[in-house]
Amino acid sequence: MPEALKRPEWPRPAASAIIFRASSVLIVERGKGALPGTWSLPGGHIEPGEKARDAAAREVHEETGLTVTLEGLVDVHDGIFRDGEGVLRAHYVLAVFWGRCDEGTPIAATDARDARFVPVAEIDSYRMTPGAQAIIRRAYERNLESPQ
Repeated sequence: MPEALKRPEWPRPAASAIIFRASSVLIVERGKGALPGTWSLPGGHIEPGEKARDAAAREVHEETGLTVTLEGLVDVHDGIFRDGEGVLRAHYVLAVFWGRCDEGTPIAATDARDARFVPVAEIDSYRMTPGAQAIIRRAYERNLESPQ
């Protein structure tokens, strides 16, 4: 039986961003890493010495080419991945921010296979990473409450 992952490698700090344009949200199709082919929020590792908010904005730019404005923190989310035998393969602690981007067309880059804005009302039609739809809806409520 494979040995489970242990500290100090895990958990790893990461950041992601829920980016809105009117009533649409930016999502990316994962091309590498855990769950390729699944739609998710742009995000990734926090580099040593980098603030979580800066990492989220950097990851959005690297994966989509978009420059975004982050408004606030939505949640801290655990991404825990186990193999078919239940052995821990990855554990990320993600700082999930929300914000806006009013200009530009997303172009998939780095580890994203595709990137697009989709209506929030249609997110259930996408196969997304666990918990993504619920946190997008929570962030959307905050986006509606925030002055534009």
